[in-house]
Amino acid sequence: MALQNATTTSSSPLPATFKPLFWSYHFSALNTAEDKKTIMVQLLNYGTLAHWRWLLEQYGKAEIKQTLESIPATELKPRTRALASLIFSITTWRYAPRGTN
Repeated sequence: MALQNATTTSSSPLPATFKPLFWSYHFSALNTAEDKKTIMVQLLNYGTLAHWRWLLEQYGKAEIKQTLESIPATELKPRTRALASLIFSITTWRYAPRGTN
């Protein structure tokens, strides 16, 4: 699959059609290089299949998997996490440690 070998572009803005998915962010300040974690989480949680495809084209499967494995599992909705586990072959998610008190 050609999408697996995609690489991150240096610093490009997001398509304007993505703006409704970033209601709590300063949309015009987001760019694909600096804000990839935020972009991935928002598009995976609230986007459509077309948004997921854009992510694959923009970042590639390996980079998305690496990013998802580095964030707390709770950043993704449970259903999103289940689907992402299948698509990106993620077997173990990070969970924030709980306090001992």
